[in-house]
Amino acid sequence: MKILFATILTVFTLLSLKIQAQEKAFTLALNWKAEPEFGGFYEAQLKNLYKKQGLQVKILEGGSGTPTIQMLANGKVDFAIVSADELVLAHERNPKNKIKALFAVYQTSPYIIMTHAERNFKNLKEVFAADGVLSLQSGLPYYSFLVQKFGKPKARVVPYSGGVGSFLNNKQLSQQGFLTIEPVAAEKAGQKTKNFVIADEGFNPYLVVLAVTEKFWKTQPEIVKGLHQAVLEGWQLYLKDPKATNLHMSQLNRSLDLATFEKASEIQKPLIESAPLGQMTEERWTTLIKQMRALKLIQKPMNAKDLYLVL
Repeated sequence: MKILFATILTVFTLLSLKIQAQEKAFTLALNWKAEPEFGGFYEAQLKNLYKKQGLQVKILEGGSGTPTIQMLANGKVDFAIVSADELVLAHERNPKNKIKALFAVYQTSPYIIMTHAERNFKNLKEVFAADGVLSLQSGLPYYSFLVQKFGKPKARVVPYSGGVGSFLNNKQLSQQGFLTIEPVAAEKAGQKTKNFVIADEGFNPYLVVLAVTEKFWKTQPEIVKGLHQAVLEGWQLYLKDPKATNLHMSQLNRSLDLATFEKASEIQKPLIESAPLGQMTEERWTTLIKQMRALKLIQKPMNAKDLYLVL
């Protein structure tokens, strides 16, 4: 009788949780505007893949400096897009509200330094040794890595504010960007570029990482698993045929035209498909931890397995 009662109670609890999940809209915070790097998340929404898992998901667009990892840690959102390096930083700085990586979109980081083709740089070392202006966020871990490798840039370093306007107006300016967006925008405006992928220099954290708090995972694992499955299916469909979702995102983000969305979605495919879709490895996380300790960005050792979930 006790076993029967316990079984009934378990079933009732699961049904109750499923009903609650269907009634509540879970929030997913992006760290930038609607662009192809988020294609699979929007695809899952358009194809009702979240609903298929019994979930309502509201996608919140971000912008320059959107603090998604803090929003997640403080319970302002249920899920968020972060980078692997900021997740490592958060793990040390905020150990009480641990964040877990759930799905990694970019297996190869799309971060680049974009230069004017006519400057004829052969490599990033030459970029750092040249005069001019370098527009980037100097506080980012990859900048510390490049300084450690090449020394401080000879060029004047200025903050990066987004877009390619400054690049188009100054032939002596190089800037950070995504391989998928900034070069496409610059060349569309008539400026030829030469781009250096930072991952090629040895710093390659997972990027566009879907993350959740450890607390949420422990208390609502079925919701996390359901979201993960929906996102996986969304990315599979988007990579196969991104047209409809690109059109949808282009209507949300008018700063890019549909042609740019189409080209960017093709450029990013090898960066996403260079390893099993969404998966992460202990080896990659361990390498990142060692690099960030060497850069003195974190002080304490940590276990790579504490940083991500395997579903």
